Amino acid sequence: MSEQHGEVDFALAAFLEDGDWQVQEIASPAYDSIESLSHALRQVSGEDGAVGMVAVDEDFFVLVRVTGARTRVLLSDVTAADQWELAQSAIDFLGLPPPEDDDVEVPAGDLDLLGDLGLHAIDLGALLDDVELYPDEMLSDIARRLGFGELFDDAVGLTSA
Repeated sequence: MSEQHGEVDFALAAFLEDGDWQVQEIASPAYDSIESLSHALRQVSGEDGAVGMVAVDEDFFVLVRVTGARTRVLLSDVTAADQWELAQSAIDFLGLPPPEDDDVEVPAGDLDLLGDLGLHAIDLGALLDDVELYPDEMLSDIARRLGFGELFDDAVGLTSA
């Protein structure tokens, strides 16, 4: 299994500070595994915790939410675990079996990890079902719904039309 660091499109931490969203980049190697990612998020998290967003190779993304000692994970595509250490780390964290060759691209993990921030499982699930969207577009939509879309788009170089 090979992981090329150049293939990570972006890794961001978002957290509330005095009621305002803050977004900052997460540097390598903090995004190599769910454990290191949640550790990095705890360093910046406010009282509502922090949300980590990592997009890889325009292929999949991982959302990690830390609140206190709790870590919640959502992987956008289970089949990515065949190629990417981060995705495999998410599968391991979730206690799922490794993907089979005939597995379809389905999300795994906690669809309601952003529910208390206003993005509920049903809406997140619907977004993940949109096969036309790239991971960065999905994450941009998630960021917008949570209230930091502009900060997110600036951070990753997406400009809203």
